[in-house]
Amino acid sequence: MTKALLNNVDHHDLKVRVDGGAAAADAVNLTIVFPTEFVEAAREYPVLFRRNEEGGIFAVALLGLDKGENLFLEADGWTTRYVPAALRRGPFSIVMQEQGDKGETRHEPMVYVDLDDPRVSRAEGRPLFLPHGGNSPYMEHVTAALRTAYAGIAVAPSFYAALQELALLKPVKLEIEVSDERRYDLDNFFTVDREVMAALDGTQLSRLHDAGFLGPLFAAAQSFDNIPRLIELKRRDRAGEQAPA
Repeated sequence: MTKALLNNVDHHDLKVRVDGGAAAADAVNLTIVFPTEFVEAAREYPVLFRRNEEGGIFAVALLGLDKGENLFLEADGWTTRYVPAALRRGPFSIVMQEQGDKGETRHEPMVYVDLDDPRVSRAEGRPLFLPHGGNSPYMEHVTAALRTAYAGIAVAPSFYAALQELALLKPVKLEIEVSDERRYDLDNFFTVDREVMAALDGTQLSRLHDAGFLGPLFAAAQSFDNIPRLIELKRRDRAGEQAPA
C-alpha cells in the first residue's frame, strides 16, 4: 500500500475504475457503518453490532451470509439506494496531518489515495479532477463519503458509550435456514434491545435526543427487520446458481 496526499498537480490525470472487475473490492459480506449513516443504511441492510479485540463496540451492515458475498451487488453495480461510506470511499482515506506555523500546531484531516489499489489508473476510469481544475463529480461523491466517515469516527465513542451505559444492546444469534440443506448460525453479534429502549424514561430519551443519538438508535433497531429480505436475496441467489444452463 502506497498512500499519497491527494493533490491536483501530481494527480491531475488520476482516475478510478468503478465498473466491472473493480467492484470486487465491494464483495464483502459485512462492512463497518458509522452512527452518522445509520438512518440511510438501516433502510437497506441489517445494522448489527460487534465487539473488537479490546471489547469496544462497533456497528456493521450485514451484506451477505458467506465470506466475500455481497447480495446487494450485481455485475453492473449496487442494487441499493445507499452504499455504506466505508465502501463508497473507494481507495481514499482521511489522515490527520500536522499543520501550523509560528509555534501553533494543529491537526487537520487530509485526503490520501492508495496508489497501489488496482482501481487506481491513469488510463481508464472516472477522473478525480476537472480539466481546468476543481473536483470532478466522482471526487465530490468520494468526499461526501469521507465526511460521513470522519464525522462518524468522531461521534462513535460517545454514541457507543451511551448505548452501553443504558444497556441498550443485547447479544443475538442469527439462525438462518436458507433451504433444507443450507443453514447459517451467526453469533458474536448484538442488536438493539427494543424492550429496554421502550422502557427509557423521559430524561434518558431527552439526553439521547439532545446528543443526536435517538434517530440512529431507532434506525438500528428497525433495521433488524431487514433480515428476512437478506434471506430472500440469498434464496434467489442459490436458485440462480442451481438453475440448469
